[in-house]
This record gives sequence, structure tokens and C-alpha cells, in this order.
Amino acid sequence: MNADARPEAETVLRLTGITKRFGPLVANDAISLSLGRGEVVALLGENGAGKTTLMNILFGHYTADEGSIEAFGKALPSGDPNAALAAGIGMVHQHFTLADQMSVLENIVLGTRPLWSLSLGKAAARTRIRALSADYGLEVDPDRQILDLSVGERQRVEILKALYREARILILDEPTAVLTPMETEALFATLKKLVAAGLSVIFISHKLGEVQSVADRVVVLRGGKLAGERVTSQATRRELAELMVGGQLPVNEVGPPNPGQTLFELKSVSTRSLGGSGLNHVSMQLLGGEITGLAGISGNGQAALAALIAGTLEVGEGEIVVHGRPAGKWSPRAALENGLGRIPEDRHATGMIGDMSVAENVISEAYRSPRFSKFGFLDWGAAAGFASDIIKAYDVKCPSPEARVRLLSGGNMQKLILGRALDGDPDIILASQPTRGLDVGAVAYVHARLIEARDRGAAVLLISEDLDEIQTLSDRILVIHRGHLSPPSERGQLSVMELGELMAGHGLDGGEHHAA
Repeated sequence: MNADARPEAETVLRLTGITKRFGPLVANDAISLSLGRGEVVALLGENGAGKTTLMNILFGHYTADEGSIEAFGKALPSGDPNAALAAGIGMVHQHFTLADQMSVLENIVLGTRPLWSLSLGKAAARTRIRALSADYGLEVDPDRQILDLSVGERQRVEILKALYREARILILDEPTAVLTPMETEALFATLKKLVAAGLSVIFISHKLGEVQSVADRVVVLRGGKLAGERVTSQATRRELAELMVGGQLPVNEVGPPNPGQTLFELKSVSTRSLGGSGLNHVSMQLLGGEITGLAGISGNGQAALAALIAGTLEVGEGEIVVHGRPAGKWSPRAALENGLGRIPEDRHATGMIGDMSVAENVISEAYRSPRFSKFGFLDWGAAAGFASDIIKAYDVKCPSPEARVRLLSGGNMQKLILGRALDGDPDIILASQPTRGLDVGAVAYVHARLIEARDRGAAVLLISEDLDEIQTLSDRILVIHRGHLSPPSERGQLSVMELGELMAGHGLDGGEHHAA
């Protein structure tokens, strides 16, 4: 799929001079781009560069202040998702748009049947969904409730929902963020077949390797403006990264670890299921001065492990030991009091409350402390001062501590969470998918902070489905499959494919493993 090696394609989509303002903020500034039939165009840019805003305008969620859109030679009405769907435009959103109380099948079929239809045609829909699942390597039970699915499984449903509608133009906003390397390869193989048959794709991703693998052209946004355009086969990864950030990228050096005492330990712990598998007789030690990486396919027990450490899931069997002492009754408050800094998996659902201010969010885990509370009343001056300190120290693009968090980009929200979690230099850091959906600059920033925490003696547990991240940062690597842990391996000991085999369950016997 090299743009320079094929004839000029029929233009199926054209955006001309698109401008969108949110008050004084210009999210899109006179952006123009085109898409050919059977072409994959990658849209790159830092968090807050305007990529998702532009795609929401294309899909009809937002109305452009200026500019026009043509799909298949016809003007596309502004601010009308139904018109976009009718024109053959499908979108897989970065943040899920699913009804939790409905089944996978109902979510996928919703909106595809006339209101006066007496049935949903479930039998035929179920057959088709299973076929699509098999073709894409996106296994999910059509009859399960969305509420019971893991983050990765929900992402698969979003992809299936778009494919079910047979879109001629497909917008993919970070579609592989929660897929394993094998699943990603299967998805790309299918996309290539669909593209060969005439499907056109706008592919938003922060993974430059993926962009180089599947895209014909790359369009880069920076600060809401068009920063450049490249033919993928003629651009290097570094060139694209530097075009995104407007300069050279920082390089994080990960030196050898200096492991100290065991700061947190699980002894033969089992839990109930949470968003997939629970834990089955898991033993694990987290040492100060070390980053322990946990890899695994979404839904295999990572959510249960993170919830257990954060104190939101009770121990069924076994014991938690913190700083060499039995933890007793473990709860979120006990976790915070014992020096835990928590970076949750989903910054929107469990990390931040969108309609609360920046200041309210950053003190949410410490509002009862004397630092922010006096005689039972919140000290809003201290809260605003703390928020201002985080905004400055973590370079958060934010108008003020009073701003609503929902107005911030994903990367800036993650920086706020990082500032809150690392405040006070916690001894134990739970970093669950800390860079999911972040651009290369924000990823480098988060990595630098985690390395700093390790080097000052903190025990860091990095839970990630990005194997490059796991292999780059982790001093020891564990793999989780169906609630069981693999024996630990040292950095560089196992290849990506060997880790992938463990993630698929090969080499794990289902018995208890001690990750010491």
C-alpha cells in the first residue's frame, strides 16, 4: 500500500479549510486534507493537536465554524452523524460509545434496524458478528453484557460495530491501543484486504511503527494546524516524531536497577473475577528501586490485580504484605496511607471526574488530610495552589485550576493523574496502562517520571499491553494469563514473540507461580 507506487486514486473524501473554535481556543485552524479510494491516511499529532476534533467534525458530532466537507463528490451536511453514516463513513472512537447495560449484539445492531421493526434479527446478527470476530481475530461473545467486559474487549466491540455497518470510509481512532501484537497483525491483514477492495481509512495512532506498516500517506497536525504531509515510504520514524512535536524528542536512558527491600508482596492470593479473570494463587514481590512489568492480553487478570493493589477488590484467599508487615484489612484508604501512588487504567472512568475542576480532581485522594482540610472545611486556596504546582511542574496545558477536566486532552489529563500519584514521593507506584492513547512526547514524559521514581527507590508495577513499553522500562517482566503469573524474566531475556507466546498461555501450566 505505497502511495508512490500506484496510480492516482479517486478522491472519496475532501476536507477544505476546516476551522473549529471552543471559546478562545482554536482546536482546528483552516485544515485541509483528502482521502483516495483504497487509501490509508494516517493522522498524527500530539495530544491536543486537534486530531479527534477534526474527526468528530467529519463524523458530524461537531459543527465546523468554517470550511466544507465532500464525501464521494457530494457535500456532507455539518453536524449530522446520520448523514455521515448514510454517506458510508464509520468511526471507531478512542473513548467507548457503548451502552453498558446492553449486550454486545444489541450494541452492534443498535441503529441498524428500522424503529417499526418487530425484532432485532438477532439470529442473523449473531452469525454475522461471530464471522467478523473470527475474521478479525477480535474474539468476543455476542451475548455478554458490555458491563462485564474488560477494556480490551470493549475496544473490540467498537471495531466490530463499525465493520458491521459496512462503511466505505473508516475512521480508526487508536484502534490497537489494547490489542496484542498478534491481534494487531491480524487486524492489519484484514484491513489490507478491505483496502484492496476499495475501503478508505483514516488511521489515528501514536504508534509510529503501525503507521509505517499500514499507511500510504501521513498527515501531521500540531497546535491545531497542518504541520506537514509525507508519503510514508519516504519518511523515517524520527522525522515523523519530530514533525509531531516540533523539535527533537528527549531520549530516556534506563540504567541498571539498584533493587532494595521488598516493599509490597502477594502471598498465594486469589480473588473473584473482575473484567475478565480473577487471580489464582498468585505470589509476587515488588522491590524498591525496580520496575516490574506485567504483560498480558486484556481480560486475563490485570484488572483484578490492579484493583487488589489499589484496595478496591478484596482478597479471597492469601495475604498482602506491605513493608514486611501483614496488611490486614486492605482498602483504598489503607493503600494510600501505606504509600501507594495509583495511576489507573482508564483516566476517564476511574482516574478523573470530568465535570469537576482540576483542583477538585488533584486533591480527590487527599482531601481529608490536614494539608487541604481545616476544622472539617476544605481549604480551597491550598487546593488551587497544589493544582497550580502540578500544572507548572508537569507542563499541563490547562487555562486554570478551576477549569473542568473534561475540556483537557487525554495527555494533559494523564499528566494531572501522574502529578497526583507521584506527589509526596510514594514508596509503591501502581502504573496501569500509563501511556495508553498518548503521543510520543507525552509517552517520553511519563516514562521519565517512572524512571525517576525507580531511581529514588520506589517499587513500580507497570501494567501495560504495549510490549515495547514493557521491554524498554521493566527490570523484571511477568506475564499474566487467566489469572496465573509466569516466572519472572530479566530485561532482554525474552523476545517480543516469546512474550506473545506466554501471553497466549503457551508455557504456563496453570499452577501457582512465584514472581519473586
